[in-house]
Amino acid sequence: MPLTLNVGLSKKIGQANYGSVGASCNVEIELDPMLLRDDLDGFHAQVRNAYAACRQAVQDELSRHEAGEVPTEPVNETNTSAAPTARPSATNGRHGNGSSHTASSKQLDYITQLARQIRGLGIRRVESLAQKMFGKPLAGLTSLDASGLIDTLKAVKAGDVDINDLLEDVAR
Repeated sequence: MPLTLNVGLSKKIGQANYGSVGASCNVEIELDPMLLRDDLDGFHAQVRNAYAACRQAVQDELSRHEAGEVPTEPVNETNTSAAPTARPSATNGRHGNGSSHTASSKQLDYITQLARQIRGLGIRRVESLAQKMFGKPLAGLTSLDASGLIDTLKAVKAGDVDINDLLEDVAR
């Protein structure tokens, strides 16, 4: 049975005339349940990485609002986990706070395993997908990047995301 980690963060800042603006981020990821038994430090690293991703996302959104870059239409964010498309995140290793740990060998092995199970993907194309999503090869992924890629591959395997959409513009 998978272990589900749920991390959330909300932040609100005051504005003139008693107004305020806020942002929140909630992340849910599945982890290997053996982490709790065999690798408590690895589990804590996953928690820190998820929290760092939320913190950065909230900060980025609040900064966009302060800079006047708010969207003109509401963004439907209700089911972003079903389609974690090739959209590089702000926490893909360029920031500190726990997001720069390199991907574990278990993560990379699992990515390889998933890539072999998805028809039309394979090792070479998953390498291209990592490059497209994060701007770096599999070997250069952070733990957080690898987690995002795993979630994406799981969504593809479950049929929630079309592999051809992800690999658009990626050389075959």
